[in-house]
Amino acid sequence: MVLRPPVEPMLAQARDTLPSLGHGRVAVQPKFDGFRALLYTPLRDGDLMLLQTRRGALVQDRFPELAAAARSLPNGLVLDGELAVLDPHGQLSFTALQRRATAGRNTRALAAELPAHFIAFDVLQADGQELLDEPFARRREALEALFADHRLVPPWTLCPSTTDRTVADEWLHDWTDVPGVEGVVAKSLTGRYRSGVRGWTKVRRRNTTEALIGAVTGTLRRPLVLLLGRYDTTGFLRLVGKTTPLKPGPAHELAGHLTAAGPEHPWTGVRFTASWNSRTPLEPVLVDPDLVAEFSADVSQDHGVWRHPLRFERIRPDMAEAAVSLFGEAQ
Repeated sequence: MVLRPPVEPMLAQARDTLPSLGHGRVAVQPKFDGFRALLYTPLRDGDLMLLQTRRGALVQDRFPELAAAARSLPNGLVLDGELAVLDPHGQLSFTALQRRATAGRNTRALAAELPAHFIAFDVLQADGQELLDEPFARRREALEALFADHRLVPPWTLCPSTTDRTVADEWLHDWTDVPGVEGVVAKSLTGRYRSGVRGWTKVRRRNTTEALIGAVTGTLRRPLVLLLGRYDTTGFLRLVGKTTPLKPGPAHELAGHLTAAGPEHPWTGVRFTASWNSRTPLEPVLVDPDLVAEFSADVSQDHGVWRHPLRFERIRPDMAEAAVSLFGEAQ
C-alpha cells in the first residue's frame, strides 16, 4: 500500500521521568520545539512534494525552500519529523516558525530571512513501500541509510538517537538549556508505527520557579486556575502563564490567602484567553498581586510567556514580591 496524506502521526504520552531503556531495547531522541509534520516525496518525477501538519493540513506552499530542496530526496518517500525555523541569530525559534506558518504573500522573503529545517526522526515509506509494520530499529536503519546514501545536508537534519541512558539524561538536562529543545522522546526499538496511538513516551524538562498570583478562575473561595504574572522593567505586571486546574486540597489552602483586587489592579480591563494561542475569552477574578506562588514549568516559552500549562506547587508567604524574577528573566 502506498501512503497518501493525510496519515495520522503516531503520538507520545507525557511522563515526568524517563522510563527504563531496557538494556538497549529503547531508543531516546531529543524533542524539538517545532511543528510536527509528515513529508511526502512524489512517486514519479514532475509531481510536487507534500508537507502535512499533525492535523492533516497541507502546507508545502508556505515552505518553498523545502519544496525546492526535496529534489535531493528519492521518490516514494514519507518522513515523519519536526519543522523548525532558525532566527537571524541561528537559534531555533518557535516564534519565527509561527511567522513562517502564517505568512501570506511574503512567503519567499521570509524563507530567505527565516529558513526552515526538517528534522527527520522516522521513515514511514521508502521507495514506495510502506514501513509501518517494521520495528522502529529497522525504520531507524533505513532513515540513517537515506541520509548517508544521499549525503543529505540542511535543510534536512537527521534527529539524533541513543540507547545510552547517560547520553539520554544529558540531552534531557543539558540540551534543554538551548532554545528549541524541550525534552526527549523514548521509543521501543521493536515497536511498529501505530497512527494516532500514544505509543511513545515524551519527557519535558521542568524547572521550579516563582511568580505572583494576579487572578484566578472560579471564585476566591474555590479557585480553579491561577493566572500568574511578573513585573517587567517598567513596573507593569505581565502575564507569564496559567496553571493546570488546582486539586481540592491546594485550592482550599490557597483560598484563605486570596484578597479581591481593587480598581487599581494592573490587569483591570485586560482581556484574557483560555489558553496560549486561543481566542476563547476568559473572565478571571482579579486578586491583589502580593502573593507568591511556586510552580513548575517546562522550557517552552514565547517572549517570556509559558505556552504549556504550569503546575502549582505551593504558596510562598515567606517570599517578598521583590524577590520574584522580572518578566523575561530565566527564573
